[in-house]
Amino acid sequence: MTKWRPGDRRPGGLESMIRVDQAGEYGATRIYAGQLAVMGDRSPMSAAIQGMALQEAEHRAYFDALIAERGVRPTLIQPFWDVAGFALGAVTAAIGPEAAMACTAAVETEIDKHYEDQLAELGDDHPELSEAIARFQAEELEHKEAALAHGAERAPAYPVLSAAIRAGCRVAIEVSKRI
Repeated sequence: MTKWRPGDRRPGGLESMIRVDQAGEYGATRIYAGQLAVMGDRSPMSAAIQGMALQEAEHRAYFDALIAERGVRPTLIQPFWDVAGFALGAVTAAIGPEAAMACTAAVETEIDKHYEDQLAELGDDHPELSEAIARFQAEELEHKEAALAHGAERAPAYPVLSAAIRAGCRVAIEVSKRI
């Protein structure tokens, strides 16, 4: 296995895949932490968010372990994702519960596509990783459906909010693969 060296900037196959997935799951836990910090237990959506946050923490734990086991360098900008994820969660929750759900629906739309692309890339080469990603993808789709059922599309300026968050997710994915 090739180890990362200072100055390396190109995505690195399986290592890049593990790095970006760990960063994404880390970001998801931070988004939900920000939402819950603002909403607390006062919203009917808090229980749904807490349930999704627990699943995201399980996904993150899987990728944290995989990073350690395989010696994969985490993204160097994780401190930025820490703050950005929390801020995104807090801001969307401050807008309102529907905006918090719009954030979830937007993020999960991009993650579904991202995981689908990874599954195609993995093929039959890494069955354990493929199985985990397929399970996580199914759970992410459940989060999206729950968000839609809880009024995501009723959020103020939903099309704009969703498009902006989705674009941010795509950028985060590409950056985390490389840096």
